[in-house]
Amino acid sequence: MGLVGESGSGKSTLARAVMGLVPRYRGRVTGGSIAINGRNVTQLPEEERQKLRGSPVAMVFQDPLTFLNPVKKIGKQIAESILQHDRGANVSERVRDLLALVLLPNTCQEAYPHQLSGGMQQRALLAIALGCRPAILIADEPTTALDVTTQAEIIDLISRLRLELGMALLLISHDIGLIAQSCDRVTVMYAGCTIESGPTLDVLRYPAHWYTRGLISASMAIPDENGRFTSIPGELASNVHDVKECSFRNRCSQAAEECTQPQPARLIEAGHTAHCCRPGRNRILD
Repeated sequence: MGLVGESGSGKSTLARAVMGLVPRYRGRVTGGSIAINGRNVTQLPEEERQKLRGSPVAMVFQDPLTFLNPVKKIGKQIAESILQHDRGANVSERVRDLLALVLLPNTCQEAYPHQLSGGMQQRALLAIALGCRPAILIADEPTTALDVTTQAEIIDLISRLRLELGMALLLISHDIGLIAQSCDRVTVMYAGCTIESGPTLDVLRYPAHWYTRGLISASMAIPDENGRFTSIPGELASNVHDVKECSFRNRCSQAAEECTQPQPARLIEAGHTAHCCRPGRNRILD
């Protein structure tokens, strides 16, 4: 599953909510539920949520140097994740296997995070996550701070590991091309809400919500006759929790009177839904 949307749309907050990592002083669950393996974990105490982190759900963050311990060697950090969730394993053997799995040399065991390149740091963080044997891997913009070549290598690695290990993947990214290449399904978020969801190729070729259409047009980076790139006018609303209408209404070129009401999900095609009263279905991508 790919998760896309502009900065501030709630993508990372959603991922952190699943992991139980939203500080209580910054956010709280006011409705709905989060189910892991059929179990509602929304109101679990912290010690119970801790048991779910790593296995069955692990997360890889977008800035690996921030999340790696700067004073511990990489091998020891990978070993900690193994001991936490796989106590019966041969730790030294598993560390070597995990390093090989993410295409890092065994010598990286003795390296500190600052001694590795950005791509190697991200691979090390991935090895730590895989040490927990997760059923679901959440990758929160795992290529943001990397050069283009390294970005491709990391995404290829994650895609290969997903297939080899039988994991589910939630990939969060601003890069629509990356989502198109890597994901079976895509969900578009805006102002903290899902506004469109469905099979990736269907959503990207025939976007129904006007926000999705704007995102795709902006991602093409094709200048108009005046040399200007396509953009979505206006700014993301900051008080979205108080709005009782379509959250995109003030930025939408197709806004109408009915948009002042909350928009339920409308079925566009099999498995493809959009929260829009005037969905468009013209082909936009080949």
